[in-house]
Amino acid sequence: MNELVLKPIAYIRTDFPEKFGIPRQSGLADTVGTIVFEKEYGIREAVRGLEEFSFIWLIWGFSGNRRKSSDKDGSPDWRPTVRPPRLGGNTRAGVFATRSPFRPNPVGLSSVRLEKIEFRPDDGPVLIVRGADLMDGTPIYDIKPYLPYADSHPDAKGGFTDRTIQAPLRIHFPEELRVLLPEEKVSGLMDVLREDPRPSYQDDPGRIYGLSYAGRNIRFRTDGHDLYIIDITSAGN
Repeated sequence: MNELVLKPIAYIRTDFPEKFGIPRQSGLADTVGTIVFEKEYGIREAVRGLEEFSFIWLIWGFSGNRRKSSDKDGSPDWRPTVRPPRLGGNTRAGVFATRSPFRPNPVGLSSVRLEKIEFRPDDGPVLIVRGADLMDGTPIYDIKPYLPYADSHPDAKGGFTDRTIQAPLRIHFPEELRVLLPEEKVSGLMDVLREDPRPSYQDDPGRIYGLSYAGRNIRFRTDGHDLYIIDITSAGN
């Protein structure tokens, strides 16, 4: 059998320079992403008609994962079970029953809202999207339109996630800190923090967490269902 080789068609720019804090699923946070095509694919004809769709599918690569190699043939290592954060980080589930990034093939799938298509002199068509759960610089392998009549299943079962949905955290964001973040970035940060970016097994009220977002270092702590933002500094500090 011939091996499939995936070639990036584009890369996405987001406000997440590292993995911690990235929404665990697409569409959960009002975060903005900019998809810039590689020169070969950045032509107007390739996106003709795409503006008629409000959502698109992104097929992308988990480029930020550190994948071990097996001792036998050097191929990426994988395990048949993983520990989903929704199950507390201790209970195992089959890798194909989860959306874990540690998979036989490190490929991700996200549904994002297509805000608009800009045509820039140096980059060609650029897609502005909302709700992306991707790290800055993630390679995009393909883009397809979301079709409501085929892709939406309101009566679908959600497996273990139906039993583990958690109430959003209450965010305490002092005004003197809020003004240190660009206004258009505030709603995205609030959404990210409401969904609780911490690993499920960490619940230490005395611990201070740090999150890199939109060129800022966000420091916060939690206490039960409350999250307190305690400091915001420039990422260069």
